[in-house]
This record gives sequence, C-alpha cells and structure tokens, in this order.
Amino acid sequence: MKIAVLAVFAIPLWAQSPLSLKDAVRLAIEKHPSMEAAAAQVKAAETRLTQARSGYLPKLNYNESWQRGDNPVFVFSSLLTQHQFTEQNFAIGPLNRPDAMNNFQSQLIVDQTLWDAGITRKQVRSAEKGRELAGEDQRRTRMELIAGVIRAYQGAVLSREALMVAEEAVRSAEADLNRAEAVRAAGMATDADVLAIRVHLAAMREQQIRRSYDLQTAGAALNEALGLPLDTAHDLTTPLTPVAMKDAPLAQEEERARQARPEARQVKIASEVAQLQQDTARSALLPQVSFRFLFEADRQRFVTRGGANWLAAASLRWNLFNGFADRARIEEAGQAVIQARAQQRQVDSAISLQVRKAFHDWKAAQERIEVAQAAVAQAEENLRIMKNRYENGLNNVTDLLRSETALLEARLRRLMAVHDQRLAAAALELAAGALGADSDVLN
Repeated sequence: MKIAVLAVFAIPLWAQSPLSLKDAVRLAIEKHPSMEAAAAQVKAAETRLTQARSGYLPKLNYNESWQRGDNPVFVFSSLLTQHQFTEQNFAIGPLNRPDAMNNFQSQLIVDQTLWDAGITRKQVRSAEKGRELAGEDQRRTRMELIAGVIRAYQGAVLSREALMVAEEAVRSAEADLNRAEAVRAAGMATDADVLAIRVHLAAMREQQIRRSYDLQTAGAALNEALGLPLDTAHDLTTPLTPVAMKDAPLAQEEERARQARPEARQVKIASEVAQLQQDTARSALLPQVSFRFLFEADRQRFVTRGGANWLAAASLRWNLFNGFADRARIEEAGQAVIQARAQQRQVDSAISLQVRKAFHDWKAAQERIEVAQAAVAQAEENLRIMKNRYENGLNNVTDLLRSETALLEARLRRLMAVHDQRLAAAALELAAGALGADSDVLN
C-alpha cells in the first residue's frame, strides 16, 4: 500500500528545478499578469502627464474646405480673398445676381495660450500626482504579490513536511504492528491489540493519502501565484524554519507603516489632488489671454486662380457669470478635499490596526513555536517509554496508540506554528509597507 501511494504522488526528479523563496518572488514579479497590468497603469499615467503638459505648447491645425454658390455676399468676399476682384465686379447686375462660383479654402491655424490663470500648471501638477498614485498602486500590487507568493510557497512546504510526518507515522504504525504481533506470539498480547493497531495503521495511511493530495493542490496554488502553468514542478529549497526578525517596538512599526504604506501615501496624494482640483476650479473665474495666427489660401480651382492672406489676433476671455456653475464646482471640489482628508484619517487608523494584528500574530507564533517544540520532545520521550513498557507487558495497546497519535499531532502543531510564524513575519512587513524582493522574511 505504501509503495503504491508513493508511486502515485511522486514527481519525477528530473522534471524539478530548485526554487528558493527569493527566486520564487523574483519569478512572480517577472511573470505574473498583475505586475504587467500595474506597469501598464503607470505608463498610462505618464501619458496623461504628457497630455497635460501639451497645454504649454501651441496648437497647429490645418483645414481644407470647398464651397460653391451664387450668394452675393459669398461671391463678393470669395473674389476678394482669391485676389480675383476686378472693376467689372462692381457692376450692379453681376453684383446683385452673380454667377455661381467655387471657393477652395485652405487654412493653417496656430493657437497659443498666453495666460490661463495657472490652469495648465495645476493640471500638470495633478497629472504628476496621478503618476505618483499609479506608482504607489504598482508598489502595493508588488507587495501583495510577494505576500501571496510567500503564503503559497510556505503552504507547499508545509504540505510537503506534513506528508513526511504522515509517512513517518505510517512507518511507526507498521513497526507497532510488527511489535504487537511479536508480543502476541510471546503470549503477552491478544488479537484485539493487533486489530487495534491495524485500525490505527489504516488511519495513518488515510492521513498520508490526504496529505499527498494536499501537496498537489499546494503545488498548483504556488504555480498560480507565480504566474506559471499549474503543473510546473519545483524542488522547494527554502526550509520551513522560523524566520529571524528584529524585535522592533510596536509604536515604531506603526510609525513606519504610516510613512511607507502605499495606501497611506495614496490617500495623502489624493488629498493633494483634491486641493489642486479646487484651485483649478477657482482659476476658471480669472481672465485668460490667447493668441491666434491664421494663414489662408482661397482658390476658384483647386490649385489655380487664387490668393493668400494671413491674420494675427490676440483675445481676452473673462468668465463673469455662467449661472453659478463655477461656484458650484468650487464648492464640490472643496467637499472633495474634506472627504479626502477624512479618508486619510480613516486609512491611518486602519493601518495601525493592521500593524497591531500582524505584530501580535507574530509574537503569538513565536511563543507557539517554543511550546510546540517542547511538546514534540515530550511526546517523543513518552512514546519511547510507552513502546518499552508495551513490549514488557506493562502497558496496553490503547496507551501506545494514544502516544503515537499525540506525537503525530505535536509534530503537526509544530509545523503549523513555524508556518504561521513565517506568514506572520511577512504580514508584519506587508503591514509596515516594507515587504520587498530582498526582505529578510524570504530567507
């Protein structure tokens, strides 16, 4: 049975590639679609900044049009712009009832804003803040991806270690069965003892089977976190051992989080953007000055019988009243500033709570490891004593099996404590905004 189970769940060694936790994180940053999407978001923000800066530059447009008609005003003005007006065109008859004519018009127009009350400057500043927001969102995506890889990687390692514990429990149960059969042959045990151990052995084999399937699922989850095909095989080289971290005070961790967390920076930037939008709305009440230069060519035929002219103009526009819309926009932007500042206080409080939870989880996991290690040592010694006493007829099979089960549970609890400690350390780094591809929690 044991050989069959191992044959089903074994992965060919030649298909496996060594993969440390740090390598897994770097691979995920390179391969995972979420990072590609985040990078595209940053590039989109950069293009919006280019769009905003274009407000400083002149606008150049080319227009081409064709008109035909016998409207006296149209004919008179077209002849003038085509430089085709003669004395005969002053005759009353042709002046009142001219023949239909064509006008092919080409225009080259240059518009340049000279002063817009700082609107373009504020729009550029808002676009820069938008790029910063996208950068922080990319950083948050990277940290969350790293945290997800850590969870998946440690989950796979835990499943592997749990399978090894289950296999050791099967081997121990098989040894107990052999021991019980020898004791029965010596007349010191009954068939009931042997049957009880057979039942225990079946339970351990069930554990082995379940752990084997858990390992396959954990491996697929790791590949999903890495952005790889789910059947990719790995040789996970980072062991499931407690991670060493500097024991910083809780207040220091909270302050670090308020300074470094992407969410904290994002709400601060959002508050600045809201203030810029309010300033932009106020600028709409101020005068704006622009300049236009127009070069025009008008022709009776598409390429002949025409003339050219140019026009330069400067204009002042001052929004004196437009139905209170601008005032309403200023008020709306002011409420957005209040909302952004309130959200900033809310996010700061939520970040502090997350740091505290992660900090306490890490502390609890540290202490659990110490307790679990002592429990494993005690369970191993207890089982050793129980085996000796059973072989000498001083204990019954129930005590032996209880000791076997207690050791299995103690070993699993220790593995889970170490697993939780590593995840808690990563969660604390994530909550503090310091989780990166070179963090100590990846060692």
